[in-house]
Amino acid sequence: MAKRRVAILISGRGANMAALIAAANQPDYPAEIAVVLSNRPDAAGLKRAAAEGIATAIVDHARFGRDREAFEQAVQAVLDAHRVEIVCLAGFMRLLTPGLVTRWSGRMLNIHPALLPSFKGLHTHERALAAGVKIHGATVHFVVPDVDSGPIIAQAAVPVLDDDTADALAARVLFAELRIYPLALGLVAAGQSTITAGIVHNTAITTPSAQLIVPDAD
Repeated sequence: MAKRRVAILISGRGANMAALIAAANQPDYPAEIAVVLSNRPDAAGLKRAAAEGIATAIVDHARFGRDREAFEQAVQAVLDAHRVEIVCLAGFMRLLTPGLVTRWSGRMLNIHPALLPSFKGLHTHERALAAGVKIHGATVHFVVPDVDSGPIIAQAAVPVLDDDTADALAARVLFAELRIYPLALGLVAAGQSTITAGIVHNTAITTPSAQLIVPDAD
């Protein structure tokens, strides 16, 4: 089976990007990273991607002012030029219009630092601590026009400790993110994730132990 061509969209350091690149470097992984695109020229992840020999592109949102459609047309042009089949948002800090999201329906993934549908939006770790939850985590989902509301592909759970700070909890969740994003992309690229009535079915995950992801990190 030919590897699916993937674009990773970033705005910053690219921690999840690096995890996806590492996975794609494995011979049996069903996806290859065709391009890393950033809306910020100074994003540190661009240098990390270039060092791996991956094509990079910059579409600076500031150049387009409030014209989101023109910005997204420029993004789409890059995706077309690199024959991209799947898009992974990895810390891409721009809200996308329904037009672009719909165009990539079922082929655009995002990772969110919470166990959706809880704690959609920003400041998830602070909100989790304020709510007193005992389990927090990360979610990879398909992107839909409603923010953080798409069908869930994979989740990982981490404990919330009594003495946690937002930073400490964020570090534990990031460890989980780095594990499940490559897993989720691999399932989608291999055609092993299907959506039925808004629910994802992962045909490669057949046992409870495979479904429950609890990273072992302090």
